[in-house]
Amino acid sequence: MQPVSTKAIIFLPVIALAVFMQSCSTSSAHEEKKEAAAPAEAPALEAFSLQKGQLSSTIDIPGELVAFQRVDLYAKVSSFVKKLYVDVGSEVKTGQLLVTMEAPELNSQLSGAESRLKSQEAIYLSSKATYDRLLETSKTPGTVSQNDLDIAFAKQKSDLAQLDAAKAGYREIGDNRNYLEIRAPFNGVISRRNVSAGAYVGPAGKGSDLPIFTLQEQKKLRLIVAVPEAYTGYLQDNSEVDFTVNAIPDQTFKAKVTRLAGALDERLRAQNIEMDVTNDDKRLLPGMIASVSIALTGGSDKGFVVPAKAVLNSTQGIYVIKVVNNHAVWVPVKVGRKVDDKAEIFGDLALNDVIVKTATEEIRDSAELKHVALAAAVK
Repeated sequence: MQPVSTKAIIFLPVIALAVFMQSCSTSSAHEEKKEAAAPAEAPALEAFSLQKGQLSSTIDIPGELVAFQRVDLYAKVSSFVKKLYVDVGSEVKTGQLLVTMEAPELNSQLSGAESRLKSQEAIYLSSKATYDRLLETSKTPGTVSQNDLDIAFAKQKSDLAQLDAAKAGYREIGDNRNYLEIRAPFNGVISRRNVSAGAYVGPAGKGSDLPIFTLQEQKKLRLIVAVPEAYTGYLQDNSEVDFTVNAIPDQTFKAKVTRLAGALDERLRAQNIEMDVTNDDKRLLPGMIASVSIALTGGSDKGFVVPAKAVLNSTQGIYVIKVVNNHAVWVPVKVGRKVDDKAEIFGDLALNDVIVKTATEEIRDSAELKHVALAAAVK
């Protein structure tokens, strides 16, 4: 037997180690191929059970403060301003005298009307006395004909009518004289004066284009807001609103909706609403622009509230994806209000319908849905 060489003894373990490592490497690569070949499990599709709900939101829109009562005071008859008793900023009470005017021709007209009245009164008294005497005489048969009696009675009636006309003419001129005084129709403040003493005023002519005074009620104001058509369905009487004005930025005022116009403005397509504002301290002024915050808490009871991502805006329309027998069904809907990450929808839906939480066009209509995870209902 030939002796084994030293080199062979050294290389035998090395060869065995190489064979072992080759075997391990082949096994690891085989396992990796198996893992790569196995398909990854698709994540579950999130869905939720549809429930009724209403969104509470607010809109911020501008409004205008106006006087609760406002009137421009004009002269009724042609005249000249005799004396002004108030000026801009004057606070007045109901019935207070504001201005007196003079029209000398009215005094002459009144004197003439008074003379005609007295003359007609005398004529009537004469005809009445004549008729009364004839009537008394006619009681003796054959003294007065019936025709004369009828004529006297007709003359009395005619003179009475003329007397009534004279009285009416006299009252008319007297009433016109009363228009030479203008009194305050309600409590308020004089916000504008356009004439001075001696100015000509009247229903026509120079000086009459502008009112003598503008009177506005200041302790009670109207807040007028034009609400866009999209929000009119959520308005309610007695709803409370908050508003601020630029002149007093550190204070928030409150008011309640008291009047709804009930129709849309043809130009703005908005509904005017009014709120009464008590202004005893007179900090608010007519004409101020207010920033109004209106709470929208009403609306239809047929709506559902869903996550905004559940609404799919596709080229074909607006849909939500309903899960029916593990299949996707695209249901067309209309979207109402949106608040934060929620939306109000209306469509052919029912309570407890299962809706996909995140709708995408990748989920095709009628597609099979294998893994659907039902989450908590949206509130």
